[in-house]
Amino acid sequence: MANMYYEKDCDLGKLDGKKIAIIGYGSQGHAHALNLKDSGCDVCVGLRSGSRNWEAAEQAGLKVRTISEAAQWSDIVMILINDEVQAEVYQQEIAPYLEAGNVLMFAHGFNIHFKQIVPPKDVDVIMIAPKGPGHTVRSLYTGGKGVPCLLAVEQDATGKAHDIGLAYAAGIGGARGGVMETTFQDETETDLFGEQAILCGGVVELMKLGFETLVEAGYAPENAYFECIHEMKLIIDLINKGGVAMMNYSISDTAEYGEYVSGSRILPYEETKRNMKAVLADIQDGVFAGKWIAENKNGRTFFNAKRRQLANHPMEVVGAELRRNMLWGDDVDPDTASN
Repeated sequence: MANMYYEKDCDLGKLDGKKIAIIGYGSQGHAHALNLKDSGCDVCVGLRSGSRNWEAAEQAGLKVRTISEAAQWSDIVMILINDEVQAEVYQQEIAPYLEAGNVLMFAHGFNIHFKQIVPPKDVDVIMIAPKGPGHTVRSLYTGGKGVPCLLAVEQDATGKAHDIGLAYAAGIGGARGGVMETTFQDETETDLFGEQAILCGGVVELMKLGFETLVEAGYAPENAYFECIHEMKLIIDLINKGGVAMMNYSISDTAEYGEYVSGSRILPYEETKRNMKAVLADIQDGVFAGKWIAENKNGRTFFNAKRRQLANHPMEVVGAELRRNMLWGDDVDPDTASN
């Protein structure tokens, strides 16, 4: 089993005297910056001049500088802007100010693993990747808990990278939930695969096809939305809380029997596994990374067209109307889920 670390294994004091620049103030950026500040760390946020997030960060009590100023000021630079712009920002506004012994940090390994960013040999390169969205990283921290994190050290120039990574994880609350050791390669490839095959690509296609099948058979779109999309959260909450066994315990025996007899009809084992292996191969050998990099260089025409197409899908239109007219929220107890 991979090495696991908790608060008792982390020394937040390793960040004493360290100046930490959080580059970006989006979902993860705001959570990291605020959690580190509340943990007593010396933090600033690095943003482009004129960023719409500048005022929000200042109103939250954070110091804000331009990215280049933040990089020049800091000992530790955590890059939390979108993957597709990291390399350009790094080259223009961070790399010129890195000094020997500095720490370059990431929350996802894409740009290091696919060599879009190649740091100098005299800096530490570390990843702390919370396994949850930024608003959860923040809300759990303020509630005394934490989102589990992955830790990876790609380059240990100082001999202290591992301890610095653990201290940073403690600073954002991750050590409260647990910190699992991995590598940049493993995190990058498994993260991309999970997103594409299951969490985003696979799940969205399943929900969309289920919705279309029911509507085309004459059922009300609202019913189709509830059965194929809305209840997905309730099921996943159960699995997240106690595994598939807890989900099966909580649903009806009829639903569990249907799982066994119909799941493999929807996703034929051998064919689905072959397709998943093909997706993984494209990730491992850089084909997907190359396509995504080229997509961004060429104006994102495919990406933007697919985004518009999804926004206009009846599943999204019906869902938006239902959400406006129904009372539900994030406080749904998964123990009350039913089907």
